Amino acid sequence: MEKKTRVGFIGVGLMGHGAAKNIMERGGYPLTILGHRNREPVEDLIRRGAREASGPAELAKESDVVILCLPSSNEVEAIIHGNDGLLAGLKPGSVLIDTTTADPAVSRRIGTALAANGIEMLDAALGRTPKEAEAGKLSTYVGGDAAVLARVRPIIDTYADTIVHCGVLGAGTTCKLVNNSITIGMATLFAEGFATAAKVGADLNALADVLSAGGADGKMWRMLEPWIRAGDDSYLRGPIRIAAKDVRTYSRMAENAESAIPVAQAVNQTLRLVLNQGHADVFLPALPGILAALNGTAIKRGQP
Repeated sequence: MEKKTRVGFIGVGLMGHGAAKNIMERGGYPLTILGHRNREPVEDLIRRGAREASGPAELAKESDVVILCLPSSNEVEAIIHGNDGLLAGLKPGSVLIDTTTADPAVSRRIGTALAANGIEMLDAALGRTPKEAEAGKLSTYVGGDAAVLARVRPIIDTYADTIVHCGVLGAGTTCKLVNNSITIGMATLFAEGFATAAKVGADLNALADVLSAGGADGKMWRMLEPWIRAGDDSYLRGPIRIAAKDVRTYSRMAENAESAIPVAQAVNQTLRLVLNQGHADVFLPALPGILAALNGTAIKRGQP
């Protein structure tokens, strides 16, 4: 019988827990994870059969493929190059899959360092929400060698039903950042509109009906609409701090390319204002209420 590929997973939070669970349960892959301060998803995966490593190097030594799902490139670099980091344990021929929505320039730099040690890398940023992660129906946008993607695709198939190969290393995250700058910008514009509507006393349910019937209708609106209607933010369980990080990373990428991005910069400043008000861990669909409060009014559980 062919030996099953051993998978290590670092970052089993909102998105990572579901992906790691499906790698183990749907794919049958032996799974080693690295714990963090939020023990609930870690303990759940251990109960399901995962093993917890003592550190990144130990996890790497026990794995043929290592998957990262971290907040930003800063954490990725630290876990690879830090003391007891992945580079101390990764073997030639192993593959690192970074699902972090990261800085493409950093991903390419890491890929060069790994290649010098005979290690392959893919950037494979994730799309959709924790709900799809648990169901094994994420999307992922992959940069890197097509042959390497083919090798690890059966693993990715366990947690993603949409896989787009975008090009060379860094291309997947580049596409994800452009996508996120657009969709987060849309969410911010919706929020601003509803905050203004609340300020002038409009019927917010009627306004929601207008948006659903018109050109503004689409996936992002449908994830925000339940909060407007009933205060339900569960359709997009993404914290505002992560949205702000993605827009900042996109802005840095665009500025390095000398691309003019006045709209993205406006979104960036709006989200910075919200973070400064202490709303970092609030889920993005509640943004209309935050902006309404900043305007001196309120949206109570989606009602005018």
